[in-house]
Amino acid sequence: MTEGRASRSTEAFFGRRRGKPVRPQQAAALVEGLKRHGLDLGQPAPADVRGLFEADVSAVRLEIGFGGGEHLLNEATGHPAAGFIGVEPFVNSMAKMMAAQAQARLANLRVYDDDATRLLDWLPDASLDGIDLFYPDPWPKKKHWKRRFVSPVNLDRFHRVLKPGGLFRFASDIESYVNWTLLHCGAHGGFEWLAADAGDWRTPYRGWPGTRYEAKALREGRTPAYLTFRRR
Repeated sequence: MTEGRASRSTEAFFGRRRGKPVRPQQAAALVEGLKRHGLDLGQPAPADVRGLFEADVSAVRLEIGFGGGEHLLNEATGHPAAGFIGVEPFVNSMAKMMAAQAQARLANLRVYDDDATRLLDWLPDASLDGIDLFYPDPWPKKKHWKRRFVSPVNLDRFHRVLKPGGLFRFASDIESYVNWTLLHCGAHGGFEWLAADAGDWRTPYRGWPGTRYEAKALREGRTPAYLTFRRR
């Protein structure tokens, strides 16, 4: 990590880290899971991040804020030749994921339980094939919009760690955040929105399993948008 990267602020995480008490079985899975699958940013990042995984993988993708883990587990299970890094600072969600991983025993999964910006600054240039950001905290009040994860500085981070042609995928049911993301990616200049018509952003991604957040949005009458950007 360069001095410049180390000194940059980690402004992206503002939420609480804990909810209800973690059940003993999940607490044990959390400790053991982080010991085995957690990334140690105190060590230098490998030049080739494919070496982070127990499995022999040909590509590496990152999911920021995996929440209930429905998508991350589905992708890691369905694509064993790819490596997946999941970031989630909320303890209850990470405990649930580590309990699921104890059963699934996926050799292509690593996790990080802190601020995603620290991981992004740790990763080497052009090391990722894709970044997924699904249903992030929308910070609906205008005075809090500066807390949204999609920002000029984080798009710079995405652009640095994504390979040319790598994909940034964003899903949300909050119209103002969808528009915000389109405007920021357009203004950045390093990302091309891959949409030929409205059907492209209204249609879930191939193999999309749905998430609990999406189910809640649909129950409450909000329409999700699925955006895909290619790193120039």
